[in-house]
Amino acid sequence: MTRIDLHSHSSVSDGTDSPAEVIEYAVAAGLDVLALTDHDTVGGIEEASRHLPSGFTLVPGMELSCAYQGSAVHLVSYLFDPDSPELADELRRVRSDRAHRAEEMVRKLQEHGVDVTWERVLEIAGAGKDEYADANTIGRPHLARAVVEAGAAKDVQDAFDKWIGSGGPVYVARYAIDPVRAVELVRAAGGVCSLAHPGRAEGATNGAVPVELAERMVGVGLGGIEADHPSHNRPQRKFWRGVAADLGVVVTGSSDDHGSLTGHRLGCRTTAPEAFEALIAPATGAPLLKG
Repeated sequence: MTRIDLHSHSSVSDGTDSPAEVIEYAVAAGLDVLALTDHDTVGGIEEASRHLPSGFTLVPGMELSCAYQGSAVHLVSYLFDPDSPELADELRRVRSDRAHRAEEMVRKLQEHGVDVTWERVLEIAGAGKDEYADANTIGRPHLARAVVEAGAAKDVQDAFDKWIGSGGPVYVARYAIDPVRAVELVRAAGGVCSLAHPGRAEGATNGAVPVELAERMVGVGLGGIEADHPSHNRPQRKFWRGVAADLGVVVTGSSDDHGSLTGHRLGCRTTAPEAFEALIAPATGAPLLKG
């Protein structure tokens, strides 16, 4: 049976492995299809595409950052045209604001006596000092790793809990797209998308994406819900599978692997081949890439 993982990250955003290494790990994990979905960028797709073994399929994608009533909502988006003007403009704005937010948090950390430098965060992110807004996506996980290096947290999760998570002493909000509009942008660019880990929405009242928001997103073209995610327990998986069935969209399953940060878990959750085919059927913006 074809094994499909529709959510993964490389060092182009907040994963620890290069795009080429992500492909190597995917093959070793027995996957046949992998979506590379770095945060708000397709910057790793070209490198990954050069390292596809025969018979392996790469799904070009990204994880799009959205916000709803103060909470984070994420969309794993696939097979869109990255040069679609309106979507490209929004992505540049999101990446730029991510970087400026991280730089401001560095300043606040320094005020709290944490020995973190902006230069080191850029190094961890693999971004150039002068062109960071359009280079690799800079996010809080890069900052968290710098905090750990500085000895102010025991690990990345502790850095979020102690310093940079929502409500933390150095947290800074940033620009993010309204999720309904985000679905519209992806669909207008010929792509399709699935609601990422809906049971885990930072800043939400009950920690989850509101079902009524999922309904509105489906109304403008959302094609799937990532019910099978490592952060979801059994009741959450059952609940979101039920929501997907009620709304008439497919269930996707994904590892959301970030390399060593998540224990190289590619393939720990997968998407059924028939769900994958149904999800991508409307896509016209970009082709699947085959080895």
